[in-house]
Formats: sequence, C-alpha cells, structure tokens
Amino acid sequence: MLRSQEIRPVLEEGIDRKVMMQLRERFLEVNRGRLARCLEAMSSRQQRVLRLLPLLFHVNHPLFPGYVSAATPAGLHGFEPEAELLAEAQTLCRSFAYKENRTRSGRNIGPSRIHGLFLMGSLGSLAHAENSDLDVWVCHDSGLSPASLCELERKCELISAWAAEQGTEAHFFVIDPARFGRGEDDVPLSAEHCGSSQHYLLLDEFYRSAIWLGGRVLTWWLVPPYEEHRYEDYVRILLERRFIRAEELLDLGHLGRIPPAEFLGAGLWQLYKGIASPYKALLKLLLTEVYASQHPRVDCLGLRFKQAVYQNRLELDALDPYLQVYRLIEEYLRGRAEPERLELVRRALYFKVDKPLSRPPSGAQKSWQRVLFEQLAGEWGWDEAQLVRLDRRSGWKVAEVSRERRALVSELTYSFRFLSQFARQQQVASSLGRRDLAIIGRKLYAAFERKPGKVELVNPGISPDMAEEALTLVCHTEAGGERLWSLYRGSLSLRQCEDFAPLKRGREPVALLAWCHRNGLIDSGTRLSLHPGDSALSEGEVAGLLGSLRQVLPLPLPRVPDEAWLLPATPQRILLLANAGLDPAELPGADSLTENPAAAENRVSTLDQVTLNSWNELLVLRYEGAQALADCLLDYLRDERPAPVLRAACHCRHRDPRVPRRLEALFGALREQLQSQPGSRYLINLGGRFQLFDLTPGQLGQHELADRQALVEHLGQLRHVWSPLRLDDQALPAGDELRLILTQGKPGRLQLFYRVEDEEAELTVLDERNTLWRQRQAFRDVQTLLTPLWRFLQAVLFRRAAHLPLQRGAELEISLHELVASGSGGALRLESRQPPRSGPEDAFYEVQAIIEPGDGDRSQVTLYCNGREFSSLEYGDALYSEVARDILGRRRHAERYPCYLTDLSAGEAPHTVQSLRHKVRLEVALNQALARLY
Repeated sequence: MLRSQEIRPVLEEGIDRKVMMQLRERFLEVNRGRLARCLEAMSSRQQRVLRLLPLLFHVNHPLFPGYVSAATPAGLHGFEPEAELLAEAQTLCRSFAYKENRTRSGRNIGPSRIHGLFLMGSLGSLAHAENSDLDVWVCHDSGLSPASLCELERKCELISAWAAEQGTEAHFFVIDPARFGRGEDDVPLSAEHCGSSQHYLLLDEFYRSAIWLGGRVLTWWLVPPYEEHRYEDYVRILLERRFIRAEELLDLGHLGRIPPAEFLGAGLWQLYKGIASPYKALLKLLLTEVYASQHPRVDCLGLRFKQAVYQNRLELDALDPYLQVYRLIEEYLRGRAEPERLELVRRALYFKVDKPLSRPPSGAQKSWQRVLFEQLAGEWGWDEAQLVRLDRRSGWKVAEVSRERRALVSELTYSFRFLSQFARQQQVASSLGRRDLAIIGRKLYAAFERKPGKVELVNPGISPDMAEEALTLVCHTEAGGERLWSLYRGSLSLRQCEDFAPLKRGREPVALLAWCHRNGLIDSGTRLSLHPGDSALSEGEVAGLLGSLRQVLPLPLPRVPDEAWLLPATPQRILLLANAGLDPAELPGADSLTENPAAAENRVSTLDQVTLNSWNELLVLRYEGAQALADCLLDYLRDERPAPVLRAACHCRHRDPRVPRRLEALFGALREQLQSQPGSRYLINLGGRFQLFDLTPGQLGQHELADRQALVEHLGQLRHVWSPLRLDDQALPAGDELRLILTQGKPGRLQLFYRVEDEEAELTVLDERNTLWRQRQAFRDVQTLLTPLWRFLQAVLFRRAAHLPLQRGAELEISLHELVASGSGGALRLESRQPPRSGPEDAFYEVQAIIEPGDGDRSQVTLYCNGREFSSLEYGDALYSEVARDILGRRRHAERYPCYLTDLSAGEAPHTVQSLRHKVRLEVALNQALARLY
C-alpha cells in the first residue's frame, strides 16, 4: 500500500480540515508504535501500571491508588476506557463500576480537569530497559485553585508510591500548560533537567520523545516545521478559521528560537553530572555542543522529527529519539573529522542501551533494540573482539580504565572550554549563574587536574569494580641509592616483574597504597605479594597501612555539597603514618616522642600525611629528615580554618603503641593553642632537642634548640609584645625548676625567682613580656642576695611608670618566689616570699647609670655615685676605674663585696630584661675595676 506524499499546508492558500486530521493521525501512528515498544520492554507488573495510569487520573475511586478525595481534579479529556482495561481495574477493586461521562449526544458531562497525560524520556526508545523510570507529565486545567492543585500533586505522590510497590519507579510532573507555554516552568522538573534554565531544550526533548497516553493532542503537531518561526500567529489563524478547536488541543509552546543562554545552561548541567557519570551525560553534552555550534539557526531534533512526520517518513527505527541524537552527533563529528570523539560517543550509546551483543539474548527472541544495534555495530565496523571487551566493562581493571579515563577527561575538559568560549562569544551568562560556572570548573579541577602529591582518580564512573585478585609491590634500589616502588598486576616473582610494565610507580609505598585504596584496586579478597628489597616494609605493615586507610578514609567518599565548592579546598580528614617502611632501630638521629629518648620504638624519622580535602581530593605528602615532625606540624597549623579530623598510626617494626596517641595529642594541642591564644608559643621536647613554635597567625615559625642552655638563651631574647608560653607535658619533667618558672608567666607582672644551692644562688626574672633573664652569683644570705636587685627593679618600674599614662592598672607589679626542694628526688616547688626589708635607716651606696646613644655603635655611659657624676665623655676608657676608686674611698676598712647598680635609664621605657642586661654589663665592668684596685 502506497503512503500519501508529504503534507505541506500553506495557510494563505487555505487548509482542509482533513489535512489536520491526517497530520494528527500520522503522529498518533508513531505514538502507537512507540507505546507498543514501550510495553514490550516492560515486565507484566510494569505494563499493568502503565495501562492503568489514564484510568487512575480519569476517576476518583476510594479504593483506587492515588485517591485523595472525591473533589480531587480528575477526568482525562476524551478518555473512554476499553472493556479489557475496566476488567483489569476490577482486580484493584471488585466493586468498581465505570460510569460513562457522556450523554446520548456524545458530549462530556462535567469538566475534564486533566488535559493530557504523556510519557517522556527513554521509554519506548533504543535506550529503554526494564528498569527505566516512568517520567509522566500530567497536564492539567490552568484554572485549578491552589487547593485543587495540592490535591492533584498528592494524588501523584500516592500513585507513585503504589507504582513502587509494583516494581516501577514513576515520577509525575504536574504541568500547567498556560504557564509552561510562557516559559514559567521555574521548578526543576527532574534530575535530568534544570528547570527554566533549559525550557526550550526540555521542550525539544519532550516533543521528539513523548508518548501520548490520553487527553488532548499537541497543538505543536499541527504547525508545519517551516512555520515554527511564526507559531503563535499560525495557531491563532487556525483557531479563528476553525480549522482546529482549542478545547481539543494542548499548547505547550514552540521551538522557533532557542536563546543562547540555554545552551550554556544545559551544557553546564550535563557537565556537572558528567563528572560523576560521564557516559550517561556524554550524548546530551555533545548534542548541546551541536546545537550551540548551529546558533542562531538551530536545526533541533524536535523539528527534524516533525519534518519526518510531515514527509510521511514514519519508520520507528529512524525516528527513535536516541538514534536521532546519535545521527546528529555523528553528522557533526564527521564534518569536523574527529573520529576519536565519535568512537567515544558510540561507546557511550552502547553502554546506555546495555544490550551485550557478544552474549546470546536473554529471551528466545531478539529484542528490536538488539537487532537495531547489531546493524549499527556492523555499520561501525565493530568486530567480535571489540564487543567482548565492551561487554566485560564491569570487569575492566586499572589499565583499561585508565585508557578510557583519558578519553573521557579530554572530552569533558573540551566541553568546558567550548561552553566558556561560547558564553564569551555570545556575551551571555548561563541562567545557572557565575556561581554554578565556578562550581563546575572547580569540580573538573578536583576530579581531573594533576598536581604534586595528589592521588589520581582513575575511575570516574567507568567500571563498577576495579578490585584486583592479586597485586605485587616491589622495592628497587636505584644506582644512586634511592628507593623506587612499583606496583604490578598479579602475583609475580622478582624475575617475572622484569617482563611486565608496572601499573604505577612511586617513591614511597604509602602513596601507592593510597592510590590503590582511592581507586578500589584492593579489597578484602585481593592477595598482595611483597618484595621489600632493602626496605623494612613487611606484609604485616602493609596490612596495617591499608587498614588505617580504610578506617580513616572509608569509601565511597561522601558527596561534596555545593557550598564547599564556593570556598577554597580545606583539609577534612588527615591520616599520619609514622616510619612507613622503616625500622626505628636504624634511625639514631630521629625525633623521640616519648619520655625515653633512648628507646628505638619512640623514634619518628618520617611522616606520610594522607589528606582528604573538602573537594574530595586525596593528597599524600611525605616529611622526612631532621625537621620532619616540625615541618609537618607547621604545615598543619598554617591552615587557620576549622581543624580537620586527624588520626595517626604506626605499623613499622619495633613500634611503641604510644607514638600514634602522642602524635594526635601533639597536633591537637598545638592547634588548640593557636586558636585559643594566637601569638603564643609552644615548647616541645624531642629526645632532648627542644622545638619552640611561634604561633603568630600569618607568621608561624619554629626554632630548634639543641639543649637546655640554648633554650634559656632563646627565651631571653627581647620580645615586643606579651607572648604566652605553653609547655608540652613532656617538654620538661614535673618539678623541674625551669618548668616551674616558665609556667608562671603573667602579662603586666614582673616575677623574681631565686634558688639557693650551697654557696651559689640563681636569680631568674620573667618580665612583663614573658622574657626570661637569669644570673648566678655568690650567696651569703637572702637579704644581701635580693635587696640590690629588688631596689633596681623598683627603680626601673618607677622610671617606666613616668612614661606611661596615669591610669589605674598601668603600673607593673613585682612578685617574689623561692624554688625549694620538695623531697629526696630532686623535684622542686615554688613558695611565695615577702620582699626584702628596706627602709630609710638602711643606708646604701647609690649608683645610677644613664645610657645614651653615642657615635656609631657605641653608647655614652654616665654614672652617678651618690650624686657625683662620672661621664665617659670626661673619663673615656678610665670611667669604671674612677668610679671604683670613688666607691672604695667611701667604704669603711675597704671591704671587699660587689657593687650593684641601683637605677638605670636607657631611653623612654626599655624592656625590663633589656635594663637587666645593661645592669649586668655595667656591674661586671665596675666589679672588675674594683678587683684591680683591691
């Protein structure tokens, strides 16, 4: 039977109503074929759900799925169920009896509130599978009240729940045709579409893939493709001349012009999804590229579909929505001479259809999809070997996945650049906005960008299982003595390894194991063979390292919220692995973390830091050498944002189980100190070597101090501001005199400590800025020891107060403590003491010093002895000898005892410790001069 020729109605020449009916029938013929294919691909329970949908929306029956109330909007326009459907409905409710809604004249009784029911998407297409979702558009009367609309939405939810019980995932989208036609679909319709940002592209997909289930037919069918540019005028004239009736048609709008912003929005949306599921998004991503490259005269697939129907080309295979997408992309890529991209698109289509051609069909008869794809595979020149390889994708391992990843990453990266360039050329911004463009760019960067220390993600949705049955880890020693680690597939001997290329190489075992963990190469069933070479790595340690990775960084990783992409990547979880592949007994110069520095088990020479950041990037950084722990700590502290979860582990031989706990405590204490007291200092002791951390935000620093004397000298350096000092629990022993003193620092207070040991005493001052000053001197009695220094400090404070505003609390206070033995173990304790007695009757020889800048680096010193002036300008190098003579001349019987300064002025308000240093220097010079005169 010959089909009629192309229908080309011309409005100006007049249109026969029979032509409108003929066009309507052509579209319905295609629709019937697609619906039959849709039912063919479904299970019996899914078929039942689909057949009953029109009836469920046509009536409100209390025992039917989806019943809300008798007033819920119902009544599917023009729908009259057949006897078979009514019989099936009675399986839901035996008492159901359908009442026809027509009079004898054939007109409806009461309004039909449901104007149209449509399926869309992959149903009935080449990509339809038994587990495909039902995406149903429920087009309703635009005059529904808000309350009625809520009831209709509730009805959809209840039907969806019933469908799920029948093994069918159904999604219903309630559409107001009038609002939709105006482009007011401002709510995302599904996970496949991004609402109003893709209005016309969504409509394009709907028109070429929709399956009509009942209700009014689409007005769009009756407007020729060459009249799309004046769609509204054409429809208005058809209505005015009564070629069509508005109450019989559903108008969702036209495809006459697609704004360029939609291509950007749709492309970015697909790119967003393609990072996690590249195959699924690839076809739509390429389709968007084709459309954008055609702008402004876009030959969209919806119009191609309509043109084919008007030309009476109704073959279902040729009109298949997915095959149409492929053919358009194929045409585009062939024109650009890009065969590699075309092959990738073919693979994406093959995986989407999911009909393994290398295996026999599951049923007795081949499905139409399988027959069609066999034709395509033959057209593409795919042989049996290639089909076998593609069909075993679920078993692809790292080598195959890596090759495919390169192609997918290249495609996604190209698409991002293409969309960015398109936006600049067209001077449009995506309706997704700059925020979303930045998010997608960062997602691409996090997923695919390489950088030092980053563990590459090999498997972005390519293979569901990359776990290997066996792997071999080998350590080689290079000619220069450097170790190199290699990972091989299979269980190999050292000799066999020479015949195979490794899956991956690295300088440290932790990085390779982290790569295996992140990409799922190792699971509980993987056998791992180890050839450690001259390293100390053992199979037990490898198992421990993998266990720590699984515990601290469990897979799958959590989804990254959009808010996280708006901020720079920050560490979320950190795993510290100490001495991986090393034996602490061979590390004499390593840091000791516990109280016993001689024990090898306490030493830490290397730290492998495995970090998961807020963008789900996994990074491995190794710290080694004398500064390993200090460098790792400083890097950890430099990020001032909320602290990540930190865990430590050590699985090497001869390990002390306290080391991980000590590392965690140390990192936590330093972080807490930085946050609670920025600008403070923190002292730790690593096997007798002190590490002093300066916790000033933006200026973090660390000083290594070889011994106790170096520590004291460093703590005596002048500071410009008050700086708290916190001592780690193991920095100095409990009861140690230096620990007792350093823990007493208080802002705005001078503290004098003394300790008597036989014929010597040690004087210590903590000044108002927590700077330390110490001096040892001969001891005769406490009064003689303390009085000169106490008088000097009081004079300095008096002079300092004269330069400060006169306000309450500005004066510094002085306190006095003695360090006394608390037992036979040598531990000390602090006891508060009263200041030394002094009064008007206590006569003393007053020696005041004035220090002023001189020529060059030299200072000009003037000494006043009981009011008599001695200046370096007058006496030069003989200054101290002249003062010594004056002092001796005033002493009775020329007693031999030291001379002390009672006051000093060196500028407006010098640090107290600075004044004490001047004091000691001048007193040494004076007492040396006195000794020469005895």
